[in-house]
Amino acid sequence: MRALRGENAGRPAACENGDLWHSTTPRSPSAPRNMRFLPLILILLGSVLASAPAQNLQARRVAWGFTQPVFATAPTGDSQRLFVVEKTGKIKVVRNGAVLATPFIDLGVSGLNRIVEGGERGLLGLAFHPDYASNGYFFVNYTARDTGATVVERFRVSAQPDVADANSGAVIITVPQPQPNHNGGCVSFGPDGMLYIGMGDGGGSGDQGPGHASIGNGQALTTLHGKMLRLDVDLPPPYIPADNPYFGSSNALGEIWHVGLRNPWRFSFDSLTGDMYIGDVGESAREEIDFVPGNAPNRNFGWRCMEGLQCTGWSGCSCASAALTLPVHEYGHTLGCAVVGGYVYRGTAICGLQGAYFFADFCSSRVWTMRMVNGQMTDLRDRTPELEPPGGSVSIAVIPSLAMDGVGELYVIDSDGEIYRIESAQSQPDCNANGYADACEIADGVAQDCNANGLPDDCDISAGTDSDCDGNGVLDGCEIAADPDADWNNNGTLDTCECPGGAPPVVYCTAKVNSLGCTPFVQFTGYPSASLALPFWIGAKKLLSQKSGMMMYGYWPNITPFQGGFACVGSPIRRMPPRPTGGSQVTVNCSGMLVYEFNTFIASGADPALQLGQEVVFQFWSRDPNAPFFSSLSNALRARICQ
Repeated sequence: MRALRGENAGRPAACENGDLWHSTTPRSPSAPRNMRFLPLILILLGSVLASAPAQNLQARRVAWGFTQPVFATAPTGDSQRLFVVEKTGKIKVVRNGAVLATPFIDLGVSGLNRIVEGGERGLLGLAFHPDYASNGYFFVNYTARDTGATVVERFRVSAQPDVADANSGAVIITVPQPQPNHNGGCVSFGPDGMLYIGMGDGGGSGDQGPGHASIGNGQALTTLHGKMLRLDVDLPPPYIPADNPYFGSSNALGEIWHVGLRNPWRFSFDSLTGDMYIGDVGESAREEIDFVPGNAPNRNFGWRCMEGLQCTGWSGCSCASAALTLPVHEYGHTLGCAVVGGYVYRGTAICGLQGAYFFADFCSSRVWTMRMVNGQMTDLRDRTPELEPPGGSVSIAVIPSLAMDGVGELYVIDSDGEIYRIESAQSQPDCNANGYADACEIADGVAQDCNANGLPDDCDISAGTDSDCDGNGVLDGCEIAADPDADWNNNGTLDTCECPGGAPPVVYCTAKVNSLGCTPFVQFTGYPSASLALPFWIGAKKLLSQKSGMMMYGYWPNITPFQGGFACVGSPIRRMPPRPTGGSQVTVNCSGMLVYEFNTFIASGADPALQLGQEVVFQFWSRDPNAPFFSSLSNALRARICQ
């Protein structure tokens, strides 16, 4: 046996055939010894959970053959389907990459004939109820065939999950439209479970003329045009929640949540933070992205007084009002002419992009990303050259919308009838086939990579390159690397796993400091076992050298004052044969120790009480001529005999 770690002292010959020690310190019996080192392991893990590098992107065509697609979405958690909205009235299902022949629902002339289509009118939006899995409800936003009004209608899925029940319709809200443009069209459920409806200002130009208030519909509280509406569709009609800012008001409409919008074609919520992002299409000069942290209520985004950050100068406007919420980003018409709001990426396939907001422009087909940090826009990037590289195979004509599927991955909708998935241009291995790229799992802290080999630890376990015998989520090899004490017999297995069914021994009681100021303490490896499958070495370190001592054991702990220290073993006390402490032969110091292999003693039958399940407690006594009562006492160990 080599010397104990950190020691050069002599040792008893009984341990020459291997270093079988655990060094221990007092701990609670409820805390297994390997758990002591989890904080250290987690610190080490933190050093390898660095943010993933920024990713180059690509657009991969995943579906095609649609007629005027304007939107796509899926129920939360649905990883197999994408529901594509065609402005002409059909919603088609893409299942595992294949477009199903039967539409989910048809509101056009070949189906329910609900809509009028043309220009900015048609079937424009779709949202699945947060409890879709149980109630089957989904909501559509369309322009009514007979009246041109905006209608939000609820339907329910049929017994066939890829086909809706066309006879289940129930109108939620109808908003007449004075002109055929600026219909908005987006519907989305927020993190609060409410249904949000983006309403344009009623159309025309400048938010003025017939059907427009004198101060503009965007600013008038007596019209739903130019607003963000908020409804609780789980209430009876008119579905107005009591915490809406104008609930019960006689001077404003209760459905209103935000005001001052021109044409919020697409808006969304960050699934992590609940922040709201709105792409509000501009008039003739500026396009804007509006941001509401935590989806706070009753924001005024300024239209028709403000277009982006510019004051329109129209009558009745005050552009200097502190009550206005200005856009976090705007751009002029040299870059596009109609902003398409998008989504904050919270998917799992592209490392380094979590938290980035994707948005696009209808006219220029540009795609950008940006981030919000402390309420400020930062890290604006034009992603168009990545998604549509010059001379490449991807050709995106017009972008009416971006889309997000049920697991947070993003898509580009091309009005030519194609759907493109936004992906990393780099290879993204997924060793555990859970849909989460390995590097992303590690970078996001979702998976551990304690050995820094680039693979989630569960893949190391499944491949047999490491194990997690104690089931605490940390590879055994990492626990051992962080704490060599966890495997003092160097066999690659955590000592706590070497005796199935047993609880690891725990240290208790307080040692008596000896005359040289050293504190003797107990060491062990393995478990007291009834099967003799493994040895159970137990001993004490920091004893005076070249003295005599012995191990005492009993069947229950009992701490009582004794010889200037504490006796930790309850009566009856059994004594093992005395042994020399060894250590330095030159001078008396604290290099002495005692070692016993106890499982052989159990197997001998010398003590019939030592049976499976019996609790055993141990303490060491040794001679100390200069100490009170001429003795030294270690702390103690309690264990239970296992298999």
